[in-house]
Amino acid sequence: MPDSSPIRFCIVAGEASGDLLGADLINELQQIYPNAIFEGIAGPHMQAAGCHSLFPMETLSVMGLIEVIQHLPAILNVHKKLIRHLKKNPPTVYIGIDAPDTNLRIAKKIRDTGIKIVHYVSPSVWAWRQNRVKGIAKSIDLMLTLFPFEAAFYHKHNVPARCVGHTLADSIPFQIERQPARAQLGLAHNVPVLAILPGSRKGEIERHAPIFLRTAKACAAELPNLQFVVPMANQARAKQFEALWQEIAPELPMTIIIQNSGLALAASDSVLMVSGTATLEAMLYKRNMVVTYKVPALTFAIAKRLVKFKYMALPNLLSDERLVPEFLQEDVHPDNLTRHVLFQLTQPAAFEPIYQQFCELHKQLKQNASAIAAAEIKSLIDKTR
Repeated sequence: MPDSSPIRFCIVAGEASGDLLGADLINELQQIYPNAIFEGIAGPHMQAAGCHSLFPMETLSVMGLIEVIQHLPAILNVHKKLIRHLKKNPPTVYIGIDAPDTNLRIAKKIRDTGIKIVHYVSPSVWAWRQNRVKGIAKSIDLMLTLFPFEAAFYHKHNVPARCVGHTLADSIPFQIERQPARAQLGLAHNVPVLAILPGSRKGEIERHAPIFLRTAKACAAELPNLQFVVPMANQARAKQFEALWQEIAPELPMTIIIQNSGLALAASDSVLMVSGTATLEAMLYKRNMVVTYKVPALTFAIAKRLVKFKYMALPNLLSDERLVPEFLQEDVHPDNLTRHVLFQLTQPAAFEPIYQQFCELHKQLKQNASAIAAAEIKSLIDKTR
């Protein structure tokens, strides 16, 4: 006799991007399982979609080796309590969204309970510590990846995996005009706009914003009418950036907006940004970009012994070629950044072949990700009920 009890999902996200993915996935799963119960670790979007959060998501939102060590007691405390809860109240499926240090550790601890385990958003095993794939294979039932090259890596190691594409590729149109966004932001229509994205975390802004502001000053010296738009993750990060702006380049016309990177990208001619998911968003908006990343010196010294990657910017990773310039650590210098930003702003014709490749990559990633992910999870459940 089929099991008629409600499907219970535990979904754990560790940061804002995972919260968005989780909310879209919950909406799709609710179409399949209207009476399903959702709990886990959720941000505001997952909670609005109906997920009860057992612990604050912010506890897990820590980046960098040194930073994680500093917050390790609080993180491990959440892990311990969540594992205990799952063993006492086993869900039908545990879905870890990104946050591999949390989700794969918990998956290993609950593997013997009979809970089906899905990991959504692959950790970068193809870039560093590839031997982790053996542990992943033993800990999960299904890996849902965002990018085709990730699924291919797992198939090579006999791990069940499916590339579902990316929700950003589903939601962002193939063509986006600049003028409506500029009108909304009060920017001039016929003057170039540089979007500045120095990161969403306090440490990222500390390391990148001063360099980006000095780059902006140098670019404005060559293009006096240049306009700047700066999307910030929240008011705290906006205040942090504004203090640096007033200290380093108060004369520059900066338009700061909150939680709307898409509007900033739509308005821009070029983007100066840190590496991360935002580089994918810029690619989907078909905007040229200069990509950087700096981490604390000790973190970098440790990481460079472990990390093996050809590129860090997602457009370069997806195409397996250097479509956009990227700079790491000591190379993140105003001279380097200014040279490339000015070239992009003054030589737009050079972007045409890159634009065409961005369009092709967009088509590859536009797969209705959340619906495919939900269908794969349903298939997993159907095999065991």
